[in-house]
Amino acid sequence: MSDPNREARYFRGLQQGAFTRMEHAASLKGLLRPFKGKGELETWARQCFAMRDELIALAQRQVLQQAGGHPFHLLPVELAQQTTGAGTAFLRWRRHNRSAMGVALWQTLMASAATPVNLLADLHAIEQQRVVLNMQISLLHTLGRQARECASKLAQAEDAYLHRLASTSAAMRDR
Repeated sequence: MSDPNREARYFRGLQQGAFTRMEHAASLKGLLRPFKGKGELETWARQCFAMRDELIALAQRQVLQQAGGHPFHLLPVELAQQTTGAGTAFLRWRRHNRSAMGVALWQTLMASAATPVNLLADLHAIEQQRVVLNMQISLLHTLGRQARECASKLAQAEDAYLHRLASTSAAMRDR
């Protein structure tokens, strides 16, 4: 049996076109290669952070804007952006008065008889988009942070190597 409410009516999820520019900027294919030094890792880290920031902006422009519009603004729960202490941002469900936050609010909204049946497919589509975007943002943030840490470790290794070479060279001159 076909459910006429299965298709989202008010919310349009992100399509491949929204990701195309980011897709060509930097991708995971850049991860599996021989990095030649800290500079290449720092560059790749910046690319990861730039893609993360582009995803956050995309979420603001397209997902949050739709989720905050009609008819969703009439619901007791809203989709909002939460910035973390690490400097990234994720999409979270929260009450309008900010007294509670989390996916449990969305689950309660879905289960409530007060939620119009014709919004269920839209709310499901928004939640799917939220989960996927948060995962993508988190992965890019983690990859960038790890690349930056790796670059720092390579710099320490380079310093130790150069220090040893300099002390060996000085000892040889003093002979």
